[in-house]
Amino acid sequence: MTLKELIYAEINKVEQDNLDELYEFVKQFANAKSTVKPKTGILNKLKRIKIQAPVDFATNIDQYMSGEKNLDNIH
Repeated sequence: MTLKELIYAEINKVEQDNLDELYEFVKQFANAKSTVKPKTGILNKLKRIKIQAPVDFATNIDQYMSGEKNLDNIH
C-alpha cells in the first residue's frame, strides 16, 4: 500500500460525527505546510554574499594576501 492509501484507510475508520473535526485538522495542516518557505539553495545563498574590497582587489589579490597592500581603502 502507498502512504496515501494508508491514510485513506485510517480516514475510513473515523466515525461520521468526527469528520468535520478531521477535515479542519487536515485543512490547517495543509495550509501550514503550504506557507512554509522553501529551503534556500546554496546558489541563492551565494548570491546574497556581499564582498567589500578595494576596486583593485581581484587584480592585486596576491599583494593583499601577502600584506604588501592593505585593505584600508575599502569602497
